[in-house]
Amino acid sequence: MKRRAFVALLGSAALMPRGVGAQARNAIRIGYLSPSAPPDEALTSFSRGMRELGYEEGRNYELVARYAARDYGRFPALVQELLEARVDLVVTMGAATRAAPFAAQSVPVVFAFSGDPVDAGIVASFSHPGGNATGVSMLQLDLASKRVELLREIAPAVGRVAVFANPDHAGVGSELRVTREAAKNFGMELDVFEPSNDPSFASNLEALDQSPTDAVLTFPDALTFFHRGKIAALAVRRRLPSIFGWSAYTRAGGLLSYGPVQADAVVRLAYFVDRIAKGAKPGELPVERPTKVELVINLKTANTIGLAVPPNLVSRADEVIE
Repeated sequence: MKRRAFVALLGSAALMPRGVGAQARNAIRIGYLSPSAPPDEALTSFSRGMRELGYEEGRNYELVARYAARDYGRFPALVQELLEARVDLVVTMGAATRAAPFAAQSVPVVFAFSGDPVDAGIVASFSHPGGNATGVSMLQLDLASKRVELLREIAPAVGRVAVFANPDHAGVGSELRVTREAAKNFGMELDVFEPSNDPSFASNLEALDQSPTDAVLTFPDALTFFHRGKIAALAVRRRLPSIFGWSAYTRAGGLLSYGPVQADAVVRLAYFVDRIAKGAKPGELPVERPTKVELVINLKTANTIGLAVPPNLVSRADEVIE
């Protein structure tokens, strides 16, 4: 849905901007917008963060959750549902953060975003967001070139890389640009496959299977996360090195991953919710970056595809799966 239509849709709810303190009740009413579907590991992590700060669901906070089930076109309607439910603020996960600028017209927004929120137009800067949204950036844009470098290190002969990237994921254009630049520097060519929902995932995976590629690089988002096992299985069957952004992909059979500890970043969102609930303005809370980036290598997968992983790379890994 186009931005103009999205704004009109939200406007039809006739909701006036309000803050957390505007509600005459003790419990905070938190809207939770997810691009995936239950069971939701991110929600588990967020709930843990809330407990660590002394919040208990049903006692001092209420949760109103909405799930897009990997259909990102549902975000406008789901945002409207949350606003009509009179939530005090909205927590968005991953691709759902594309809806942040619209939800932020009415309530504060706390996001966990895989890309650069400045580049995506969600905040003015990391240090001074300046609007009604803040949260955590997973640094995917900063890490994109490093993944290409690691792919070259673990498989020097790679010349053609299949990139799996959801075109509806906010910030994917910038991530592709950085990945292309890094690939060019290493003399690699990219073939980009762009599944945007479950049906198109199947056709894109089949096309990837037929492509003359030497390796697979997958951008993390709710769609590829849900199908991570299928991507990893194809790469193993084709004996292709594969690299991902989150460790869960590697644990599902991928060769290696390099990225933030996702659960830790989501736990941190509770800090922002707590600060806003106590009167802080989102625009004055700096957007945070993950404190730890991990390299995970699946040696079992490496052995299966007949790839010898350089010992120095193994020694640098935060986790080795054998």
